[in-house]
Amino acid sequence: MESIALLDRFKASMDFPEETASFTSIATLLEPDTEKTVVLHGYLGSSTSRSKNLLFVQLLSKDRTRSIQIVSSSKALPGKDDSAHKVINRLPMHTPVAVRGLLRKREQPPKQDSGEVEKVKHLELDLLGVQSLNEFPADIIATPDTVFGPHQRHLQLRANTDLRKALITRSEVGLTLRSRLHELGFVDIETPLLFKSTPEGAREFIVPTRRKGFAYALPQSPQQFKQILMGSGIPRYYQFARCFRDENLRADRQPEFTQLDLEMSFVGAEQVMCTIEDLIRSVWFKHLGKELPDPFPRMSYAEAMAQYGSDKPDTRLDKKISQVGHLLPADLISKISPLQAPIVEALMLRFDPVSSVDPLTMRKFISEFFESPEGASFNSNPEGGPGIFVVESRKPLHGLQALGFEAAERIEDMYGIEDGDLIVLQARQNRPFSGGSTSLGRLRLALHAAGVKQGYLRPSTGFAPLWVTDFPLFSPTTQDEPGQGGNAGLAATHHPFTSPKTRADVDVLLVDPSSVIGDHYDLVINGIELGGGSRRIHSAEMQEFVMRDILKMSAERLAEFSHLLDVLRAGCPPHAGIALGFDRLIALMLGRSSMREVIAFPKTGKGEDALVKSPGMISDKTLERYALQLRPADVDTNV
Repeated sequence: MESIALLDRFKASMDFPEETASFTSIATLLEPDTEKTVVLHGYLGSSTSRSKNLLFVQLLSKDRTRSIQIVSSSKALPGKDDSAHKVINRLPMHTPVAVRGLLRKREQPPKQDSGEVEKVKHLELDLLGVQSLNEFPADIIATPDTVFGPHQRHLQLRANTDLRKALITRSEVGLTLRSRLHELGFVDIETPLLFKSTPEGAREFIVPTRRKGFAYALPQSPQQFKQILMGSGIPRYYQFARCFRDENLRADRQPEFTQLDLEMSFVGAEQVMCTIEDLIRSVWFKHLGKELPDPFPRMSYAEAMAQYGSDKPDTRLDKKISQVGHLLPADLISKISPLQAPIVEALMLRFDPVSSVDPLTMRKFISEFFESPEGASFNSNPEGGPGIFVVESRKPLHGLQALGFEAAERIEDMYGIEDGDLIVLQARQNRPFSGGSTSLGRLRLALHAAGVKQGYLRPSTGFAPLWVTDFPLFSPTTQDEPGQGGNAGLAATHHPFTSPKTRADVDVLLVDPSSVIGDHYDLVINGIELGGGSRRIHSAEMQEFVMRDILKMSAERLAEFSHLLDVLRAGCPPHAGIALGFDRLIALMLGRSSMREVIAFPKTGKGEDALVKSPGMISDKTLERYALQLRPADVDTNV
């Protein structure tokens, strides 16, 4: 009997009346000429009972952005189902329904909308019939105050208007980009997701096959396929590509993500950068109503690291880093750093004038900062902790006496110091920049964030696009960043397919490869790296030379790129391209701190999908099918 009832309930939900009007058309209808019978689809919202014979219920539109009031009474109406009033009385909120009703003018419209839902104020619906399409269960608590966890992502999306709006914006921005790219002559081409493992730099996800010892790898990016397309007579390619990297996760990282990938043949870096500026300006103007500069400013990697301590500087923060070691007495340098002949840099932080910060307040702020989790790590820097000085006019040399007369005077002139200003000194190794930031660069951002949090600084506003160029072609390998697995102690900073920038850089390859500049460019907006690209090596001989003679990749590793070398050898034209992180771009546009807020089904910080419970354990049967064997738990797999 229970099974029969179950089947009957499902059959009842299979056939339901087609919608005859939309919330959009109703909302724009000034006043119905005559009372009109309509069918609407949506979700039941909140209800108010005036008596057992009269009930007011909000009907939410299918996208949950609009609502109209249903008036249900026990009195008979022409064409009304006898049970309609009883049915809607017992149905819970959030139930999807098909409602048939008489649309008429509302006598006492509400004065204003409540919350995020736009009400149809001038019309209401006299209930004639209602059909439940899948009753919302009583065991799920869903109130305006309910916080749904990642395992209830479907309810997060249903309850959170901002999340749904982010997905809509994502779709609309994608359409804008596609339309503009087609206008510019680009062709949308899908590339395979089942690739093979190649040493491009990041860890890969492996997909085993039933062919013993063989596996696919999910692509870190379509990099090699898009270069192959350039050698295949496709002059302008793009796609919204799914990419996979087995990385340690942060707020701006996901193991699978989407990037806008494009490549152009018979061009150099300049044409690619101009194309991207066109796309970004179009999107910003159409969807945010903001005009961005034309052209975008540019800055070299060396300038960015020297002035901001970051290869993705937020240029809205105007306080820059300066070298001051040549001004400081040797005994002071030895006190702030154990390094021999280090570079010493300075940073000045001044709170907003409206904060009226005096020296005492600044000392309290900086003391609490270095005791906080965000600041404590800076004290344990092996290159030496930061030297902190608070400007106070009542003290000798304005509180900078430890710097010596000359340095104090020069710093006073450099910064135009005022009472309450903070001067930070930080030492670092005297060697060329490598990596993405310096200790003082990270401290600069952390101090600014703390100042904003405590109300001493205004949050930065607006958008500041920037091209960062002239990166080193190669960087030293580290344990965390093994690069392409060569034996030279160097790894490609971008990837091993990036070309040297100039003829002079090509000449330096054999003499000092670590000093070679690559034709690599990153797009940064508000301190967020949106993407990076480069001009590629289009010569098979040159590509093989870089891999074999510069990176010292083994013959076995080199053979993994034989397919690409064959393509380059077959008369591949010069080409360049870029990839923009699409998830990150949408998060930036909407002011979201995490990409998870603009992805329908993101992974957690552990790389898990809590809703579908992936990844899942591999069964013994599956292990046997793919000829796999699990390692003992004590074997290190972080390689």
